[in-house]
Amino acid sequence: MSTVPTPSCSQPLYAVIDLGSNSFHMLIARLVADSVQVVDKVKRKVRLASGLDDDNQLDAKSMARGWECLSFFAERLQDIPKQNIKVVATATLRLAKNRQQFLDKAEQVLGHSIEVISGVQEAENIYLGVAHTTCSADKRLVIDIGGASTELVVGSGFDSKLACSLDMGCVTFNNAFFAQGALTESAFTAAISQARTILSTQKAVYKQQGWDVALGVSGTLQAVAEILTGQGLVQRLTLANLQAIKQQVIGCEHIDRLDIVGLQTERKPVFAPGLAILIAIFLEFDVSEVHIAGGAIREGILYELLPNMRNVNIRQRTLAGLIQRFSIDERHAYRVANIADNAFSQVQKVWSLSPALASILQSACALHEIGLLLEYKASKKHAQYIIEHADLAGFSNAERMLLIALIGNHKTELNLALLDKQSYTDKQTAIYLIVILRLAVILSKRRKDDVMPSFGIQGEKAGATLSLPESFMKSHPLISAELKQEVLDISECQFSLQVITNR
Repeated sequence: MSTVPTPSCSQPLYAVIDLGSNSFHMLIARLVADSVQVVDKVKRKVRLASGLDDDNQLDAKSMARGWECLSFFAERLQDIPKQNIKVVATATLRLAKNRQQFLDKAEQVLGHSIEVISGVQEAENIYLGVAHTTCSADKRLVIDIGGASTELVVGSGFDSKLACSLDMGCVTFNNAFFAQGALTESAFTAAISQARTILSTQKAVYKQQGWDVALGVSGTLQAVAEILTGQGLVQRLTLANLQAIKQQVIGCEHIDRLDIVGLQTERKPVFAPGLAILIAIFLEFDVSEVHIAGGAIREGILYELLPNMRNVNIRQRTLAGLIQRFSIDERHAYRVANIADNAFSQVQKVWSLSPALASILQSACALHEIGLLLEYKASKKHAQYIIEHADLAGFSNAERMLLIALIGNHKTELNLALLDKQSYTDKQTAIYLIVILRLAVILSKRRKDDVMPSFGIQGEKAGATLSLPESFMKSHPLISAELKQEVLDISECQFSLQVITNR
């Protein structure tokens, strides 16, 4: 009688629970190949902040909703070591005078202690969530609009330099300015004015500190990004786009009729006040553009629970994890990356390619064969699916969509529709990157380091000339044939490629 082999021990689980003012969140994850694998995510709209009265007393109904939600969470915590669990409460439970009544029963339901963190601690953990999951310019302003508070942090690396938590949020502002559901210009004006008054107390010190890039992590910012994408616009969070969306909201007149393309149903109840606060931040802090970041408070707490997570580059950690999990030929992936990097440096100036694009291109090279584990014939389609749905710490959604466009076009027939789905860069620049990737893939066909050819590539507007040694072309007839075919294939992008030989 054969025996079933004993499975190897799996990595331990870690859990973070965030008792927010609008929603309660639970995040469960483990470490796989030195990268974080999310095992479970649960989000419940508790709207705790809506239960605060004028005297900051939580009503019985909101507390009951919170306890019910935590009873669901408790089931998942039973098999996780207590030292791997962290539960925090934020703005509403900081404000509530009767919070101990809620906390006593909540801890009993969960079977775990709950820490009510200060506004500054909340802001610092939000910043850590961004620092662990998002690549960006080193000095950044992080914005999080919550249910009862708004956090603003300026930091560098993993260190926050300036952090504050302001008593304004999408739930509390909804009660104050949009309580009857009317979506009017006057309601927005009053909400924006009040938010600017609150922000003005911090304006001077934040502008003195300065930042290179602004990043947003809240549901409001995600909703704006989804609206822009849903309406076929480039996903750029600018004041002009926010004002245009505000007019669309006002045009609906009432919350019951709020129906904007791209706005998800679950985001509708508190979208208007969140939008008003975001507009106020743009106006008061002179923000030109905000980019969506990948993490928030839960990720900040989680990554600090995990061992040794500050010592590895975020993107490199993500790429290494995917390479291991999907059995990618790492040596060949970086062989392709080296050729692409060589070509990139030769055409960077004439094609006006930013250094940030080089990093995305290198990532596409590292992952271009990720679909092979499933099947060769449809490997590009499999790769697109994996990249679209994988956890990609260190990559924004816009960067993810550019990766999909590159990897989905790294060889053979082109899928130009993928170019229209990405908004990270303009279409012509995306085509330039695709050209570099496709040529690197062809030139590395032998999959051997010692036969890599020396080559030159000269860029021009919507075109390039690739020069290769005559001896290489003669000794590699298959590569030569593929380059001839590539001249025809890439012409579908209105790109003119010439291949010449030199002695």
